[in-house]
Amino acid sequence: MPAISTNELKNGVTLELDKGLFSIVEFQHVKPGKGGAFVRTKLRNMRTGAVIERTFNAGVRVEQAIIDRRDMQFLYKDGDDFVFMDTDSYEQINVTPTALGDAADYLVESATAQIAMYDGEIVTVEIPASVELVIAQTEPGIQGDRVSGARKPATLQTGKVIQVPLFINIGDKVKVDTRTGDYVTRV
Repeated sequence: MPAISTNELKNGVTLELDKGLFSIVEFQHVKPGKGGAFVRTKLRNMRTGAVIERTFNAGVRVEQAIIDRRDMQFLYKDGDDFVFMDTDSYEQINVTPTALGDAADYLVESATAQIAMYDGEIVTVEIPASVELVIAQTEPGIQGDRVSGARKPATLQTGKVIQVPLFINIGDKVKVDTRTGDYVTRV
């Protein structure tokens, strides 16, 4: 595990601290008029997503975690597990729904995701900010019911239920924001 100085910290660097794996979201090197310099950081826990603030003295060495990020293609579901293939080596791995988190709601066959691994354990799964999915089930829109902003529930091909405008029908392809789970537009 390489140790780096707090003077070398940058956004996106991953650290292994006593409480787990943390990615640097923001940092600021501070040199007060009196006393020693220090580095103020905002760290995001790679496993839980929680953001904490931590201050380090300047020049202190911290453990840097080497994260292996790979582009992988989703192939199929095998029971509860999701099977991914590394696009470079063609190696296949099974990923549990808990490791995928919310990304499981937006994965369709042949979709790509960036999987970050640390010591053989999946830390994060990043998918595109928006995906295009087909509506599998929804109530038909009633002619003349055109209240502006009215929404109805619709089930996507992956099983996720979202709110869509009244004019969306079964079989329509829609763009969904994967960060919030909101309908963006009809494709």
